Amino acid sequence: MPAPITLPAGSTIGKSYEYGLDVNLGTFASPIWQQFRRISGFQPTPTPTTNDAQTYDDFGAQNSDVTGWSWSLAFNALVNRSITTGLYLPEIEYLLARTKPSAKGDAAVADVRWYHKPESGTANPTDAGRGFCTVAYSRQNTGPDGALEQLAFTLTGKGPYTEIANPFAVVATQSPVISSILPSGKGAGGMITITGVGFLGATAVKF
Repeated sequence: MPAPITLPAGSTIGKSYEYGLDVNLGTFASPIWQQFRRISGFQPTPTPTTNDAQTYDDFGAQNSDVTGWSWSLAFNALVNRSITTGLYLPEIEYLLARTKPSAKGDAAVADVRWYHKPESGTANPTDAGRGFCTVAYSRQNTGPDGALEQLAFTLTGKGPYTEIANPFAVVATQSPVISSILPSGKGAGGMITITGVGFLGATAVKF
């Protein structure tokens, strides 16, 4: 029987919802970052731009050099609106404004950032980016059954995105929460299993 595959101590598997997206309601120099709420299906797609570098030395095999990177972001968002004004959440309004017939040139460009946002533990410090993009969207739930209003957005980069430090700060400071200690009644030196969240980075336990 092959040996079991082991992982480094203190590691944890990621979750599908552990990404964040913000839109800039301010200026590039003085950003006002608004978190994009109620998103799902977040899919960043980097795409290389290549040029043929094939020579006789490749014996007929393909050989391409990467000369640049394009990018896009796709995601769904549930649409909340104000009962009094009828307006959608500011992040929704921000993107929709860039799809109006009057939105041309810089008026059609959004400034966004995205980043790893774990439920607990430390965020990946380098898994984050910021870039300018154009916006397209489509309405998802169009049937007569009264399904929740949802828009599908596609953000297409204008030029390469900028690698940034991860802005998500609420990470390693989360206090551990214990849900169970089993089995009960163990004496000193006995083996127990502690279950809960917020243990990433913990090195000792005291009773």
